[in-house]
Amino acid sequence: MRRAPSPPPSPPSGPYAPPVPERELTVVSADGSRIHTELHGPEGAPAVVLAHGWVCSTAFWAPVVRALSTDHRVILYDQRGHGRSPAPGPGGYSTEALADDLVAVVEAVIPLGRRAVLAGHSMGAMTLMAAAGRPVLRERAAAAVLCSTGAARLMERSRVVPLRSPRARARVHRLLLGSRAPLGPVTPLSKRLVRYVTMGPGADPATVEVAARILHACPRVVRAGWGRVLAALELDARVGQLAMPTAVIVGTADRLTPTEHAHALAAALPHCTGLTELPGLGHMTPLEDPEAVTGVIRALVEEYGTSRGTDLTTPQESQVEAKEQTA
Repeated sequence: MRRAPSPPPSPPSGPYAPPVPERELTVVSADGSRIHTELHGPEGAPAVVLAHGWVCSTAFWAPVVRALSTDHRVILYDQRGHGRSPAPGPGGYSTEALADDLVAVVEAVIPLGRRAVLAGHSMGAMTLMAAAGRPVLRERAAAAVLCSTGAARLMERSRVVPLRSPRARARVHRLLLGSRAPLGPVTPLSKRLVRYVTMGPGADPATVEVAARILHACPRVVRAGWGRVLAALELDARVGQLAMPTAVIVGTADRLTPTEHAHALAAALPHCTGLTELPGLGHMTPLEDPEAVTGVIRALVEEYGTSRGTDLTTPQESQVEAKEQTA
């Protein structure tokens, strides 16, 4: 029996401490995978769905959730194998599986006839692209945010190992992403590495500490499984299917998905509402500048979100395995 990985350790207080959800659900995906899902903020408020990236968890979105949940219904979930969602079997790692999970969450918590703004970071944004052609997204997504991400050729364009040859860069990055090597405990050295790979040079120590704790908590088998998917990513054809209004965000110092990815996405999207470039920031933009990311989400809600809000009092039982009420 596969065990759900433990949730990542988090600071006990402050903006990076994950807020207590108003409700927790276990959503069942198409292949039976159980997806840990959290609901924050007032019932009936405009809805926002957040999808985190590779080797992260719901904890990654903590500062954004704190800012939005005062007047939005915020739904976020752990991608399969991350946080409190159990790891899939060997055949459960694919972009289609990611799309299935997102569809299951949206179907479970966004009633037919209501819509939400969907925001994804890194692999979470790739999840939105993978699901672009699904009827559920066309029906229930008011708008989308693609944050610090790309659709294809990730290995060739990455600048983590700055080799001159694209072929050599791709080979090295592919090996790194598919590695099952243990990361070990969070140390000063590992935090320096996290800063270099995932953040801009000006990232403050508290942000680096939080990111390191989240990343180190991901099981290495899960890290490698999804790393292999990212190494072979090819979603260019899906970008044009994201018909809803879509904003793109990127940090200008992003080594994992450099700005050329964001420019390509903005050019390919049928309805791009704008490309926001955050000077000096790296790949972890929702952690590095949560105010900027929250501002983009709020603007989309105000412009395109449903004025009636979203009543989430009755999740669809066909998608929900278990429900736990929290204070």
